[in-house]
Amino acid sequence: MTITTNTPVDGRHAWRAADSESDNSVLSGLRVLDLSRVLAGPYAAQILADHGAEVIKVEAPSGDETRGWGPPFVDSGASTAYYQNLNHSKENVCLDLRTDEGKEILGNLISGADIVIENFKANTMTRWGFDYETVLAKANPRLIYCRITGFGVDGPMGGLPGYDAVLQSFGGLMSVNGYPDGNPLRIGVPIVDIVAANLAVQGILLAALERERSGVGQMVDMTLLDAVISILHPHAANWIESGKVPQRTGDFHPTVAPYQVFAAKDGDFFVSAANDRQFHSLVGVLGLPELSTDPRFDTNALRYAHRAELVAILSEKIAEYERNDLGLRLEAAGVAASPVNTVDEALQSEQARHRGLFIETDSYRGVGVPVSLSRSTHREPRRAVARGADTVAVLAAMGYDADRIHALDRAGILG
Repeated sequence: MTITTNTPVDGRHAWRAADSESDNSVLSGLRVLDLSRVLAGPYAAQILADHGAEVIKVEAPSGDETRGWGPPFVDSGASTAYYQNLNHSKENVCLDLRTDEGKEILGNLISGADIVIENFKANTMTRWGFDYETVLAKANPRLIYCRITGFGVDGPMGGLPGYDAVLQSFGGLMSVNGYPDGNPLRIGVPIVDIVAANLAVQGILLAALERERSGVGQMVDMTLLDAVISILHPHAANWIESGKVPQRTGDFHPTVAPYQVFAAKDGDFFVSAANDRQFHSLVGVLGLPELSTDPRFDTNALRYAHRAELVAILSEKIAEYERNDLGLRLEAAGVAASPVNTVDEALQSEQARHRGLFIETDSYRGVGVPVSLSRSTHREPRRAVARGADTVAVLAAMGYDADRIHALDRAGILG
C-alpha cells in the first residue's frame, strides 16, 4: 500500500517537536536520530541528550526489546527499569521500517539530522537504501553517522552479531575475572556495551569538532570488540611485555598488594595501599607498625611476592574493626578504602546525592548526569516516554498533514 500526498515535507523541521534547550547546554540545537536498540546505541544517544542535544528515538512496532527486560516493570507493564535508564530525555517515534512508507519517513528524518546512531545488523541500512558512503554522505555532507556493531562489517568476523557477554568472553575480559580455582565470570554490569557507548560519544564529538574545521561529517565506526580490547589494562600490557598469559586473581590486583576486599567485623571492606606511604599509613592505623620495617614488605614488589603472608596478617586485624569506622580512619590517613556498599547504599550516599548522581523529584527518580562542566549546564533528565508518543507531533512538524498521518496510522506504518 502506497500513501501519497502533495504536502511538502522537510526533515529539518522534525526537531521542532522536541524540547529545545534555552540554556547553555553544550549540545543544544544538535539533532540526533537514534535508530538503535538495547544498550550501547541508546546509551550513547542518551548521553548526548543529557547535554542538550535534541534526540528522536525511532522504535519498531514491536518496540525496543529492553521494554520487556523485566522485572521490574513500570508504566503498567509497558516498559521496564532497564529501558527507562537508557532512553530518558528523548522524543519517540514508532515506524515500521519493513514498509516503503516507513522508509520514506525515515529518509525524511535523516535529512534533518546532524547525527545518526544505529546498531542494526551489518548492512541493514544499505539494504534499505541508506548506505552512508554512497547515499547519505552525498545527500548531507555534514552528517555524522555512528555505526555500532559487534565485530565490524568486514574482516574474518565481519557481520557477526555481538552481545556484551559474548564480547567479554571473546575479548579476554572474562578470562581475568573470577577466582583462580573457579570459572571465568561475566562482570556484573554490561561493561562492554557501556564502554562502547562512551567511546561512541567520544567519536561523535571528535567528528563534530573536526566538522567545525572541514565542514564535512564522517562515519564513527564503533564495535564492541574495540571497546573490550580497550579496557584490558593492565593485562594486555603485561602480556605484551612479559609473554605470560594473565590469570584470574579474584579480588586481588594483578600487580599491587594489598589491593583487595577484606572481611571486617560487620561486612566486606576494600583496601588499597598502592604505594609505600599508603602501606605505612595502613599498618599504622591498624596498630601493626612493625610491618613498616619488615623486609618482606618493604616495596610493592616484595609485598606482592609475599602477598599470602601479608593478607593473612591484615585479614586477622581488619576483622576486629567495623567497616565504617575503619573507612573513616584510613581515609583520614590518606589510604584509599571503603565499605563494599550495595547498590542502594551507593545511590543514597550523601556524596552521590551531593553530586546529583541520584535524583528524586516529582517528575523523575533515577540516576543523574555523570559529567559536570563549570560553565555549561546539562539537561535535567525526564522519564522515557511510551513507544510512539511523539510520532504525530514529529510528522506534523515535518509537514505531513493530518489526513496523511491518519492514513499512515490506519495502514500500520506508525505501529
